[in-house]
Amino acid sequence: MKKVAILTLNGYFNYGNRLQNYALQEVIKDMGFEVETVVNNTNLRNQGKSKIEGRDIIKKLREKSLIDLSRGLYIKFENYLYKDKVNQQRTRIFKDFSLSYIAETDYSISIDNIPSDLSDRYDIFVTGSDQVWNPNFRKGSSIDFLTFASPEKRISYAASFGISTIPQEYVEDYRLWLSEIAHLSVREDAGAKIIKGLTGRKAEVVLDPTMMLTKEQWLAISRVPSNKPIKRYLLTYFLGGIPKERVNLMKSIAKKNDLEIINLAQVEDRIPYLSGPSEFIDYIYSASVFCTDSFHGAVFSILLDTPFIVFNREGQSSSMNSRIDTLLKTFKLESRLADNIKDNNQIFNIDYSHTIPILESERKKSFNYLEKALT
Repeated sequence: MKKVAILTLNGYFNYGNRLQNYALQEVIKDMGFEVETVVNNTNLRNQGKSKIEGRDIIKKLREKSLIDLSRGLYIKFENYLYKDKVNQQRTRIFKDFSLSYIAETDYSISIDNIPSDLSDRYDIFVTGSDQVWNPNFRKGSSIDFLTFASPEKRISYAASFGISTIPQEYVEDYRLWLSEIAHLSVREDAGAKIIKGLTGRKAEVVLDPTMMLTKEQWLAISRVPSNKPIKRYLLTYFLGGIPKERVNLMKSIAKKNDLEIINLAQVEDRIPYLSGPSEFIDYIYSASVFCTDSFHGAVFSILLDTPFIVFNREGQSSSMNSRIDTLLKTFKLESRLADNIKDNNQIFNIDYSHTIPILESERKKSFNYLEKALT
């Protein structure tokens, strides 16, 4: 039996990341391969402040009195301790999910620590899905392009750049690394355009692996949250900022329809925030309506037949929303964009029947790509 290694972002904090990793593993397993996810500990992103941001912070501090500074620092310190403790708990929950459902290696690699025989340990390497090629995450790490492996062993599946233009400092590396991957596929149209522009190659646009599994398969690993509300609820999951007008809109929808509001991504709402990927699935499945700026939030709404409203992500360029645009366009669900919601009736009355043949067709295309690439 051939051995396949998956390399992705090992994010023990993001629902979509854990679920796409699980889904890709299951799809490849069902095709008759032995599958393992190689844990990649290369730093995900640069957390440093810019010099300009630093000067602004110093200026604001100088304008405050010692009493205000002391009070502010105390509050910030308390908040930090609370959030740090809760985030540690959440990370453990996500790691427990991974331990139960994802075959991860008992070793890890990084840009400075790649075993010399790694290429020989597996027959095929797959990078993806998620934003494995976003240079803002790992500063354009060559690991995510599988450069440690023989070119014929390299495959990408539903990989994403998360941006529409590659910064000039990464262009030459990206051009070389992409040209050496034997089989190329991406998750959104913007990614295919980048590859075409850099290498002249045509990359297939395929389904995110989460959409390769059926509703029944997802419900089989779902779990009812211990504190799930009894009454009907409006679910939120926002990875970007939430403007006041958006908060007011959701409160208005909840009040008008007698819904409780459940926030999955707000650390202040500790109980739902400490929900793992299995609970995430059940929360979406049981929601009366789901409000989100998350790509995978929209994906699971479609898979689980849940009414949803998708918003542009605050604080991100329009390119970050390309994957959602591609998703909604593919499934003819542009009406679920917040700007296109016109009345209360439209929020809850959604017909998914037309998405079934589209999903079947897209799955077939994606399976065909993987089958050809893996064999």
